[in-house]
Amino acid sequence: MATSAIKYSGNLRTEATHLRSGKEIITDAPVDNNGKGEAFSPTDLAATSLASCAMTIIGISAAKDGVDFTNSEISMTKTMSADSPRRITKIELDFKFKTNTELTEAQQKKYQRVAHTCPVALSLHPDIEQVYNFTWL
Repeated sequence: MATSAIKYSGNLRTEATHLRSGKEIITDAPVDNNGKGEAFSPTDLAATSLASCAMTIIGISAAKDGVDFTNSEISMTKTMSADSPRRITKIELDFKFKTNTELTEAQQKKYQRVAHTCPVALSLHPDIEQVYNFTWL
């Protein structure tokens, strides 16, 4: 069964529907590539997927340990190539962890390792530089 259905709305915009939930995402081409930049671009979604996936995998691991990272945040910065072909060259993730317990250095390192094992991280082309920065609040 298909996961999503995508419709081209014209003017470099798409509407994607997650078939199981009915939730929708709109994408626009970025301003620097002839678009309006009024929504996530497809490459924004690819980079954002890395951040969401890393936090999800950390959350799964943390739940097994009784650690809660609710309200933790990630700031994502995506860098595109200046040359042709146009592609993502770097994704930088700045994690700011809030937790219900003080973590040891060993626990922090464990979650840092886990972040790098998310399926999106392992699926991205190896030429895309992935930078992970961690702050423990």
